[in-house]
Amino acid sequence: MSATPVHGTWEPAPAARWEDAFLTGNGHHGALVHGDPDADRVIVTHHTLVRPDGDDEHRRPPALAARLPALQDRLLAGDRTAAEDFTDGRPLHWVRPFHPAFQLRLDRPPPDDIDAPYRRAVDFTTGETTATRAGWTSRVFVSRADDVIVQHVAAPHLTLDLSLDPRLPGAPAGLGIGHGAVLTPEGALLTLRARYPGSDLAYTGVTLAAVTGGTTKLVPPGVLVEGATEVLLLTRVHRHTGELDTVAESRALRDLLPVAPRSAPCSASYDDLLSRHLIHHRTAYGRVTLDLAADPAERALPGSELLARPHSTALPERLFAAGRYHLLSASGLLPPRLTGLWTGDWNTAWSGAFTTNANLNLQTASAAAAALPEVTEAHAALVHRQLAHWRDNAREIFGTRGAVAPSHTDGESGHTYHFSREYPLHLWTAGADWLLRPLVDHDETYGTRDPRTTAALGEVALFYEDFLTRTDDAGHLVVVPSYSPENRPANASWGALNAAMDLSAARHALLTAADRRPEHADRLRALAGRLPPHRVNADGALAEWAWPGLADTYDHRHLSHLYAVWPLDEINPYDTPELAEAAHRALELRGAENDSAHGHLHHALVAARLGDGARVAHALGRVLDGDYFHASLMSAHYPHRDVYNADAAHALPAVLIDMLVQSTPGRLVLLPALPDSCPQGELRGVRTRFGASLDLTWAPDGSASAVLHPHRSHRIELRTPSGAEPLDLVAGEDRVISVRTR
Repeated sequence: MSATPVHGTWEPAPAARWEDAFLTGNGHHGALVHGDPDADRVIVTHHTLVRPDGDDEHRRPPALAARLPALQDRLLAGDRTAAEDFTDGRPLHWVRPFHPAFQLRLDRPPPDDIDAPYRRAVDFTTGETTATRAGWTSRVFVSRADDVIVQHVAAPHLTLDLSLDPRLPGAPAGLGIGHGAVLTPEGALLTLRARYPGSDLAYTGVTLAAVTGGTTKLVPPGVLVEGATEVLLLTRVHRHTGELDTVAESRALRDLLPVAPRSAPCSASYDDLLSRHLIHHRTAYGRVTLDLAADPAERALPGSELLARPHSTALPERLFAAGRYHLLSASGLLPPRLTGLWTGDWNTAWSGAFTTNANLNLQTASAAAAALPEVTEAHAALVHRQLAHWRDNAREIFGTRGAVAPSHTDGESGHTYHFSREYPLHLWTAGADWLLRPLVDHDETYGTRDPRTTAALGEVALFYEDFLTRTDDAGHLVVVPSYSPENRPANASWGALNAAMDLSAARHALLTAADRRPEHADRLRALAGRLPPHRVNADGALAEWAWPGLADTYDHRHLSHLYAVWPLDEINPYDTPELAEAAHRALELRGAENDSAHGHLHHALVAARLGDGARVAHALGRVLDGDYFHASLMSAHYPHRDVYNADAAHALPAVLIDMLVQSTPGRLVLLPALPDSCPQGELRGVRTRFGASLDLTWAPDGSASAVLHPHRSHRIELRTPSGAEPLDLVAGEDRVISVRTR
């Protein structure tokens, strides 16, 4: 194997756009670091920062339950537009938008060393961004141990104008801003309070500046540091009502300093804070690595130059590392938003929300296999804190017990209120199963059963018990109304019957709840058994709607109808080969519509499950060759870096893992969809759903080997390109497997 892969990226110039700023975060706070020696900008974000709109009334699910039976009657009678007036008449309301807090400005006088060599970098193993030119250095990270943004700046005779600046693109004109700056024994304390227009909500940023040497004086709205050798900045932001106790917050920041800055270098405090952070970050990041034997010369390139070489194996190698890094950094208080944990603009596309009908699950798809339980814990936090709202959705819209998840959430409200005629998202019933599936994967991977997940599955099953009451002429249950995000039949309206995703989600939720709740197992399995089978259409493809007569619309970015293939195991080439063939035909017919990055990578994940390495490579190639990545290695939603969006960045590691290793609680599949573009490599530390970690190596001559490290004794089925065989695993005893890739 070649030299160690690159676990970071770098650029030879500061970021001119916030989209190119290097990213660091701890799942609570985020920072976008420009790295400009003369006018540096560190944009501060926090998962809680969503803008209130002053209208709480519309953030309730529509009270439609009394009208549901009539809608079901009309749809079953053949009225294909019946659902278009199943609404309470409200206009479309977006969820409350995510926004940045402010930028920390560090301005220096015009330098003499402007032509000196410059380099900025981010180290994925530490979460630390650095920038250097001549004698000037800046280092920034966000601590997972102390929940604080830490920046250390050093230079001979350092002069800095420091301020907290709320002026960012799209900031509302009515934002009530209050600045504060006081001198302290360490140096200075800067505060910025921003009160939202027409609201009692506000957020406050607090920065403690510890200065070594020189002088510090107040120059509103910040401070001027002259002749220093080092400055250490500790920053937090809080969203709150009323006024924040900035004295208590400054004391809390001061308590993080292990040494007195005036008697010892600031770098000692920085290094101590970094070492505490690394215990958490480095351990998590280092669990899984991918080495594609890339050319060392290409590995050494700046990220922007490497992105211009889409066929280099060094590019997916680095994007795999960057994807795991960014996914970990965005996950903590909540899982990643559409923009991860970062934005430099108040007008964030699609509110910077959590879109749960595809995007969130695609972003977190690698969490179990890539050994990032921190991501799953953040995902679980979102689910469990909103469960009460899911109950409201079920009761108000469908008149049932149990729980129904929304398609969009700002992270606070789990109510369904974002819907319209063209996007009747309030009709979607598969969301709870879709969101609980990663928690089930986590339990299978680690051999535990979280009682909260079991309870939530029980509530989803309860919904289906109440909702699935209508039958067709053959006695099968009918999911009515039914919605396949965000598509419609070619010959009907959006609200339809028996969407393939809805059928798979209902079946999976009922059977999984039955497995975990034996006292209800017989009843739940019997209900699941009454659901209709999937339908194969006249094109030989798995139909997006199993109801006879509904025609498919193929050119669409979503692949909701293939939910049974990925992430579920309901349809696969080994147990259900005929349905797998129909699913593959559906994948062949699917268009890319508007070239959304998430559509291409969703396509790749389904193709990997179906064993189509060529199709995986093609879908990956569309993304790698489509100019979807900024110099920060954060991605965009559309080609040509249009609309900052984390879908591709976070989902790409899942694609690369799934083409190499797949697992269920009873099966291991090795090298199911290896593209020709990756003839050699090593994947280390990946986790399986039967409780083992795995190291995989493959070579250009077609030889490969895997070493399993089982944590549970178990008999599984081993699938390789050579065929299938049983494999007995004993906890604590490594098992070496020799494989041929062809």
